[in-house]
Amino acid sequence: MSFLNITPAPGADGVEAAAARLIRAAVNRQPCTPVRDLIGSADVGAAYAVQARLTAGRLADGATIVGRKIGLTSPAVQAQLGVDRPDFGVLFADMEISQGQVVEMGRLLQPKVEAEIAFILDRDLDNGSLDIESVRRAVAYAAPALEIVDSRIAGWDITFADTVADNASSGLFVIGAERRTLNEFQPVAVTMSMRIDGREVSTGIGSACLGDPLEALRWLAVTARDLGDPLRAGQVILSGALGPMASVVAGNHVTAEIVGLGVVQARFADGATPVRATSTHLGEAA
Repeated sequence: MSFLNITPAPGADGVEAAAARLIRAAVNRQPCTPVRDLIGSADVGAAYAVQARLTAGRLADGATIVGRKIGLTSPAVQAQLGVDRPDFGVLFADMEISQGQVVEMGRLLQPKVEAEIAFILDRDLDNGSLDIESVRRAVAYAAPALEIVDSRIAGWDITFADTVADNASSGLFVIGAERRTLNEFQPVAVTMSMRIDGREVSTGIGSACLGDPLEALRWLAVTARDLGDPLRAGQVILSGALGPMASVVAGNHVTAEIVGLGVVQARFADGATPVRATSTHLGEAA
């Protein structure tokens, strides 16, 4: 993966120290202090270098990349963290939870959930202008999705650099069973309602995601190509939250309806049996 060659300006020692801190948090199942003291709070290169270091470790352990996630697509969240851009993280095969599978709380530290549109690609996005139309043509279909975001950093005390380094605060994800082509619905026009145990906790619209979920996909396609690791056919792209995220606890049942696209749900186990990581790399916890 070419983006693994991302390097910060100075401070390679800080990158290694930040990666080690996040690895310890994942292995010990104990949230850590932020890593911005090691890499700075807004050093984009350093933050992605930490993420790349952890991704390389997972790949060395035999993990398989199945896609990407886009974060910080909400202007309000960008303003909160003092940034003017989205971020991205890596989706591994062992992060996907089927709708019939109960989510084990021991795999998570501080989970929150958000509803979004997942795009599944049927062609590479590696050349050309990568405008909205070319990106649109690359989408085989879309599906409703829940992203179970998580943070290895205690209390979600994060800046832009902290979340990027921590694989964009990734946890797990669920893809709904329903499928729609982009000829059947318009991502920008959808409305979303998410409920936990029957109580509505989040609402949103397609335009809340960087103005249009397809614009978020276009941003990622351009960014990934410029970093030398373009999006590929078959990959799953989580395009970003349509509404505010909500915390979940053991026993919760989460359902999100994206009108025009479908319903997706996740059920969280009643217990919280610890799942201790057997690897020295972030995210290996099964």
